[in-house]
Amino acid sequence: EICEDLWAPNPPSGVLSQAGAYLIFNPSASTELVTKHHYLKSLIAQQSGRCIAGYIYAGAGSDESTTDVVYGGYCAVYENGRCLNDSKRFDREENLTVADVDVERLMFHRGRNTTFFPKHSYNVRRVSLGVTVRKPDDLLRSINPQPFVPKGADAMERLHDVVAIQSAGLLKRMEHTGLRKLVVGVSGGLDSTLALMVATHVYRDAGWPMEGIIAITMPGMGTGDRTLRNAEALMSEFGCTQRNISIEPAVMQHFKDIGQDVNTHDVTYENSQARERTQILMDVANKEGALVLGTGDLSEMALGWSTYNGDHMSMYNVNTSIPKTLVKHLVHYLGHEVFGGKVADIADDILDTPISPELIPSKEGQMDQKTESILGKYDLHDFFLYHMMEGGASPKKLYYMAQVAFDGIADGAEIKAALQTFIRRFFSQQFKRSCVPDGPKVGTVALSPRGDWRMPSDASAALWLKEIEAL
Repeated sequence: EICEDLWAPNPPSGVLSQAGAYLIFNPSASTELVTKHHYLKSLIAQQSGRCIAGYIYAGAGSDESTTDVVYGGYCAVYENGRCLNDSKRFDREENLTVADVDVERLMFHRGRNTTFFPKHSYNVRRVSLGVTVRKPDDLLRSINPQPFVPKGADAMERLHDVVAIQSAGLLKRMEHTGLRKLVVGVSGGLDSTLALMVATHVYRDAGWPMEGIIAITMPGMGTGDRTLRNAEALMSEFGCTQRNISIEPAVMQHFKDIGQDVNTHDVTYENSQARERTQILMDVANKEGALVLGTGDLSEMALGWSTYNGDHMSMYNVNTSIPKTLVKHLVHYLGHEVFGGKVADIADDILDTPISPELIPSKEGQMDQKTESILGKYDLHDFFLYHMMEGGASPKKLYYMAQVAFDGIADGAEIKAALQTFIRRFFSQQFKRSCVPDGPKVGTVALSPRGDWRMPSDASAALWLKEIEAL
């Protein structure tokens, strides 16, 4: 494009992009006027977004004539609506504005956009650019190690919007069913805390009595003193209907029925507890005329870190598209900004508690079973999930990007091990995602089999794992 092409009702870049161009260049002699610059930046951002392209804008600068007008020399590189790097205006020193455009990500987004490509072709000249592979240290763009977590001036607004979407989804489902009671299992962990907070938020806004939330703690063989104490304290502060139902007698009888050695702490030992808890929640809901509120998050769904027909199942799940790294920030936001007081203190202690399923007995009520010691850091798994789902990144690219994002935090060996775990589990656990309960989508990345991720349950990870082995 040349200069005012960008300001036209139908810029040439639209046609060029639909014909296959991924990078649009615009040498421009746009003059400076008060307020004009802000509008120019919005035009570049919007056009790069509409074209799903990289937009490179180079404006005339201080060497031009100032007889009647002044040129600011603004230069910028945008990618799909986002500014990667831009220059100061009115700078009299010679400089370069340089950025890395992720063309593979642009290709991925265009491939998923069913309205982007026209039905007819254009007569255009095609230019292919060479590919240079660089080391992670050479990358010019920064990569956020927590892409799901909002940052900056609008962080609070985004957290508010997430909670608003969760709340609106739950309220609509309850109005549709005509129910005014919820059953939620509260463990004292992050996920169930968020679900209980969202439920409380809905009940307060709707003016419904808090007794309609039937919150149940179900201590078992591995339940720690700290988590149980926090669960009970949170329920008391919210004024829920509280129940404490130990699962140990029922699970012990079940072990006897199926011939399970109580001293063998295997997958049967763990999953039996999760399924017993789900049975209690479902049956109490039937008895009370209530809805079972799911608590599992997006990260657990991606990794299949749930018991099939156990905590995997509910009647509506408000956390279904909330990744673990975002769950933490939402619990802090709700605890401090929405509820405050003692709830904030309880939330802080829950946030300081290591993530654990608490299914294996520990000594003196302490927590020995820690999820991140088994799976790897959730920060890494959420990073892989975001860039694979949102940008179509391959294992090789995920590894490359993670080295940049987690420089000084995780070394190559840890990143590779976590990536192997993520890919292996993501492919093998699709059968659980194929029948997950309904829940509200809050961001661009979601794994609902009904709208966002239609993956066959027997898809093979062999090629991906082979690529990781070669790293």
